[in-house]
Amino acid sequence: MLLNIFAILAGFLLLIWSADRFVIGASGIALNFGVSPLIIGLTIVGFGTSAPEMIVSGVAAFEGTPNLAVGNAIGSNITNIALVLGITALVTPLMVDSKILKREYPIMFFIMLLAWWLLSDGTLSHSDGYILMFGMFALMVLVTLLGIHESRQSKLSNATENDPLETEFAEGIPTDMSTSMAFLWLFVGLIVLLISSRLLVWGAVNIAHEYQVSELVIGLTIIAIGTSLPELAASISSALKNEHEIAIGNIIGSNMFNLLGVLGIPGIMTGAILEPSVLDRDYPVMLILSVLLFIFAYGFKGKGKINRFEGGILLLCYISYMFVIYQDSLL
Repeated sequence: MLLNIFAILAGFLLLIWSADRFVIGASGIALNFGVSPLIIGLTIVGFGTSAPEMIVSGVAAFEGTPNLAVGNAIGSNITNIALVLGITALVTPLMVDSKILKREYPIMFFIMLLAWWLLSDGTLSHSDGYILMFGMFALMVLVTLLGIHESRQSKLSNATENDPLETEFAEGIPTDMSTSMAFLWLFVGLIVLLISSRLLVWGAVNIAHEYQVSELVIGLTIIAIGTSLPELAASISSALKNEHEIAIGNIIGSNMFNLLGVLGIPGIMTGAILEPSVLDRDYPVMLILSVLLFIFAYGFKGKGKINRFEGGILLLCYISYMFVIYQDSLL
């Protein structure tokens, strides 16, 4: 048991480190080939925040545990909203006033409804996986086009100032890295991502078998929390720097990538017969939390704000959800 726990902890640490190296390498390569910081931020960095979930999902499917991957996708979304944003709002209240985010909410809801419809027959089929993966690439194109349009509009309205979104992305991208070094970090990051994901899935599945807990529950809890740690760190860091919209935008973007990419990968690789609780318990919880986030963040009478009280509500929802899972696992 100690070996399994060590495998999970080591897997999480290596997963976070390797995802960061992977993003730095890919960003450095793109920048050296003339890609703008805005495009890099909206595509590579946005994709990179969900890289741990995607790699773990692929490894889980390859190891014959696709329901762990399903739990990881849905559990990560629940964790992002209720735990990550809940804790972030408790640290500092989050202000929301952005046309970009107001456009992204409907896209996120559409993706949630699409995935729910695809899963409503109780299976994650190969065709479902292809639809979701196609949606992921379409989303990357759409987000990039919207980001470019928003950047141009901002520069036209005030030519003396840089676009804040592009400035933020530029600050996180290495500008003095050689192409060879960038390729090295990309390769090292990818290899360690695969190794750490294999280590994590191995430890998690062993614990599930030891305690006779379903792989879905492990994905919803241990794996989801661990793979959401990068979002937690990024959200708190952005919030403390008063970049509240980026903190919330990271969560919205990650949730969309989770439903499209993290669910799509096991669908394409093996498919899965879902446990009934996915549609009866977990997916409705994700939808309810998403609606709650919309109510808190939208700002119907002005600027939206997720205050500490609302952050506490989100965190309480997460604790309650964990308690329900625990009770169900005893049955």
